[in-house]
Amino acid sequence: MLISAEAGVPTTLPGRRAEAYVVLDAVRKVYDTGANAVEAVSSVSFAARAGEFVSILGPSGCGKSTLLMMVAGLEPLTAGRIDVAGQPITGPRADIGVIFQDPVLLPWKSVLDNVLFPIHILKRPVRDYIERARQLLAMVGLSEFSAKRPHQLSGGMRQRVVGAMALAGPPRLLIADEPTTSLDLTIQAQYLNLLKEMQERHRLAMIFVTHNLGIVARMCDRVAVMYAGRIVEIGPVRRLFTAPAHPYTQALLESIPQLGARVDRLTAIEGQPPDLGTLPSGCAFAPRCPRVMDRCREESPLETPVSDGHATRCWLHGS
Repeated sequence: MLISAEAGVPTTLPGRRAEAYVVLDAVRKVYDTGANAVEAVSSVSFAARAGEFVSILGPSGCGKSTLLMMVAGLEPLTAGRIDVAGQPITGPRADIGVIFQDPVLLPWKSVLDNVLFPIHILKRPVRDYIERARQLLAMVGLSEFSAKRPHQLSGGMRQRVVGAMALAGPPRLLIADEPTTSLDLTIQAQYLNLLKEMQERHRLAMIFVTHNLGIVARMCDRVAVMYAGRIVEIGPVRRLFTAPAHPYTQALLESIPQLGARVDRLTAIEGQPPDLGTLPSGCAFAPRCPRVMDRCREESPLETPVSDGHATRCWLHGS
C-alpha cells in the first residue's frame, strides 16, 4: 500500500490492521520572506500508530523541525491536513507531548512547577495533576529535586525534566526534536533508554527527529528520510538500512564508518543541500546524485512503492 500525497494517506499502515493515531496528508509549509516564498515542507504524508516509534532523518535545514512544530500544533499549516486521534490539529493539545532540542525551563519556578506548567497552558486544574507530576519526576529519577530551581540541575537533569513535562498531559503522541544534541554520550544513552521506556510503557506513538543513524537503528520501528522539504524514502528501519532505495539514503549510510571495517577515508556526499528558497527543477538531490539522469533534472519524482511498507521518491524506481 502506497502512502503518498497524490493518492491520499490510508488510515491503516501498510501490512497492519491497527489504525494510525497520527496521520499527515499532503502537508505543506510556505514562508513568505518578501523577496520569494520558501517552501520548508512540501507535500509530506505519513502515519504512525499507537506504540510505534517513527524517526525523521535528514540534514540540517531540510524541514524536520518545522514539520514537528506543525504536528505539535505550534505552527500553522499552509496546506494539507494533520489528524491526531481522528481530529484535525488546530493548536496545542493535552494528548501531544513535545520535547524540544534545548531544555528550556522557567528559571523562577521549581522543578515540580515546571513539570506542571503544560497543565497551566492547557487551562486544566493543576491540583488534579500534582500527584502525576510527582510520579513522573520519580520515573526520571528526580524525586528529591522537585523543590530545586533549574539552575541547580545539570544539563542531563534539565533534559529529564523536559521529558517529564512532555508526559504531564498525559499524551498519546510524543514528539522529540533532537533532544540529546547537547548531552554527552553517557547521559545521552541513559536519556534515550528512558525515552524508549516511557514510550513503550505508555504505548505512545512517537515521532523522533534526529540526524544520528545510530539512534535510528537502535530505537526506531520506521524511518522517514527527508531532503529539501520532502520525504524521499520511508520504510521499516531494518529494510531501509539493509536495502536503501534512494541515492541520498544510500550515500548517507555509506558515509558512516562501520565497526571493524578498515578504510583509508570515509565516503563523502559531494556538494551541499540546496537552499529551500531556490530549489532546482526536478529532483532536489539531482545536483549531488551519482546516478542522476536527464529526467531527474526536469521532473520531480513521484512516490513509488519498493516493497511492502517501503516507498521512495526516485526515478530509478518510478516509471
